[in-house]
Amino acid sequence: MKKIIPFLLATLFISATIKAQQPYNVVFDITSKDTTMHQTVLRWIKLITDEHKDAKLEVVFYGKSIEMVTQDKSTVADEVIKYAKMGNVQFKVCEVAMKHWKIEKSQLLPGVLTVPDGIYEIISKQGEGWGYIKVVQ
Repeated sequence: MKKIIPFLLATLFISATIKAQQPYNVVFDITSKDTTMHQTVLRWIKLITDEHKDAKLEVVFYGKSIEMVTQDKSTVADEVIKYAKMGNVQFKVCEVAMKHWKIEKSQLLPGVLTVPDGIYEIISKQGEGWGYIKVVQ
C-alpha cells in the first residue's frame, strides 16, 4: 500500500501536467446565413481569446454562411477583420462553396482566406487533434 500511494500521486501529477500542456485548438464549422449564428461564433472567439492567449481558432465557412465574410453583406465585418489580424484566429472559406454561390476572392473581407474544400479542412484539423464545434441554433 505504501508503494501504491506515491505511484498514484505521480500518475495524477503527470496527467495534470499533460492536460495543462494540451494546446487550445478549435475549428468551428458554420453553414448558416443566420446573423445570430455569426454573432455567436464571434462571441465564442472573444471569450476564448480573452482567457487563452495562445489558443488557435479557425472558422470554416461553406453553405450560406459565406455572407458573414463577404464585403457589403457581412453584419459583423469589423469584428471579423479585427480577429483575422490577431494571427491566432483564421477565417477560411470553401472554394467549392464560393464557386457555387458565385463569390470571388476579391469580395471577401480583408484577412479572410480560402481553402479548396471546407469539409476536408475541418476533418484535417480534427486529424491534427483540433477540437470541433458545429455552430448551430
